[in-house]
Amino acid sequence: MLLVDTNVLVDVLENDPDWAGWSLRQLRAQAQVHDLVINPVIYAELSLAFDSFEALDRTLDGMRVAVKEIPRPALFLASRAFVKYRKRGGTKSNVLPGVFIGAHAAVLGCGILTRDARRYAQHFTTVPLITPDA
Repeated sequence: MLLVDTNVLVDVLENDPDWAGWSLRQLRAQAQVHDLVINPVIYAELSLAFDSFEALDRTLDGMRVAVKEIPRPALFLASRAFVKYRKRGGTKSNVLPGVFIGAHAAVLGCGILTRDARRYAQHFTTVPLITPDA
């Protein structure tokens, strides 16, 4: 299983001139060896680009990307990571989307396909990241 970050899917859906090629190649390659999944946080972020949930669901089905719920242990881990973020001087007052995504991957024991390694690397050091730099 591999969590696919919002930025990778948006690259493909919006045909980003800088990143669509890399993201599409990675989605195709990773689909050969992993079940590709997103969670409700990523689903909500992607929803901004669609007029209906049915259209989003059809698109995800066509990309062979499933939606997997975030288990409670991951939600708890996200809160712990957020506390550490605040103790290090973080200024956000709510748990950030990336914290939920990283905690979900950590609890599932899977990696994340993303272009934003920094967002995950500092809080979830055991989560493998597939990035343009890797």
